[in-house]
Amino acid sequence: LNSAYIELHYILWVSNVCVTLTAVPRNYDPALHPFEVPREYTRALNATKLERVFAKPFLSSLDGHRDGVNCMAKHPKSLSTVLSGACDGEVKIWNLTKRQCIRTIQAHEGFVRGMCARFCGTSFFTVGDDKTVKQWKMESPEHGEEEEPIHTILGKTVYTGIDHHWKEAVFATCGHQVDIWDEQRTSPMCSLTWGFDSISSVKFNPIETYLLGSCASDRNIVLYDMRKSTPLKKVILNMRTNTLCWNPMEAFVFTAANEDYNLYTFDMRFLESPVTVHMDHVSAVLDVDYSPTGKEFVSASFDKSVRIFPVDKGHSREVYHTKRMQHVITVKWTSDSKYILCGSDEMNIRLWKANASEKLGVLAPREKAAMNYNQKLKEKFQYHPQIRRIAQHRHLPKSIFCQIKEQRIMREARRRKELNRRKHSKPGSMPFVSEKKKHIVAVVK
Repeated sequence: LNSAYIELHYILWVSNVCVTLTAVPRNYDPALHPFEVPREYTRALNATKLERVFAKPFLSSLDGHRDGVNCMAKHPKSLSTVLSGACDGEVKIWNLTKRQCIRTIQAHEGFVRGMCARFCGTSFFTVGDDKTVKQWKMESPEHGEEEEPIHTILGKTVYTGIDHHWKEAVFATCGHQVDIWDEQRTSPMCSLTWGFDSISSVKFNPIETYLLGSCASDRNIVLYDMRKSTPLKKVILNMRTNTLCWNPMEAFVFTAANEDYNLYTFDMRFLESPVTVHMDHVSAVLDVDYSPTGKEFVSASFDKSVRIFPVDKGHSREVYHTKRMQHVITVKWTSDSKYILCGSDEMNIRLWKANASEKLGVLAPREKAAMNYNQKLKEKFQYHPQIRRIAQHRHLPKSIFCQIKEQRIMREARRRKELNRRKHSKPGSMPFVSEKKKHIVAVVK
């Protein structure tokens, strides 16, 4: 009996080897496969429906702050560590794997206006309403050791933002002007200014690391070169820009979050008009952050929602919201490109999946193959009306839905009014102005 079992097992093994090694010829002539497209269309339709059925993006809420979350920062070396600063001056360090707070620091009196981690991940910087810049150790203090900053710089005015250089021991702060600091000095290496208004945000370019951009409350986006210690150029928009974020894959591209409900993607070499205008929010856009791939970015808005935009599309591919979520102040895309974090007014940090229907955990080879096949089918039939309708449909809160409808009516009315004026005016007296150029006031070099 034992020998018979061994012989049967050997025959099965040989047959499996034969099956795997035998090449199955296939003729791809479409005339021989008349039902291929209808079958693939049905599969694409089912894949699109299942994607919407399994779209459950919300993962967890990190609660513990006692005031609204005003800013966040990513750890440059650890995927599971994120820092957050609140309006009561409290800074918390979170472990995303355990989904709990591992350290709390009372860093400032008043708001924590900005924070950033050092490029090596050993320390981080915070600025607040108490006119100070503080550097803190990333590790918790030893038993019996007091929680104190490594360095404290006392300034003359309130600092509204901070960002660290990507490769050197240099950081920049903004407030009344943009100051470039060396970590070992208590006075700035140089101060950059262009105009006389408060600056709300400053960001270093991750590729061309000597370039930095800032947003001022006089509607300017100003670009600086750290080597020259002078401003390069600025673009003036119709309304104020809250913050900007550089594309981590394209050195000259950045996206600006504006008060006029839009986001503008610029190429810094051609500031006369934006590359793309992203137009889905219904209230002021407060924060923006790029995916590490550089192909998408996420935006946070006063309209209590988070949207994900492809960098080359004018409309968002995804919108996230919950009933309890209030005005979203800050947003970050994690360094592994899988998750999104947002901090809002009601003291919570929420963790979302970047792809709403993505299955978390280890995938079997057959699951991977099926997932890739379905993805290609959806791409092949993405412009078919039925599939496009299902893929684009999103349930929205009533307030956002009504505001979108109202704005659509207003845009149509403006377009109709412009057509009527052009129709009844002298030919050539009313030039056509593209949507991209409507929002730009001037470019100054």
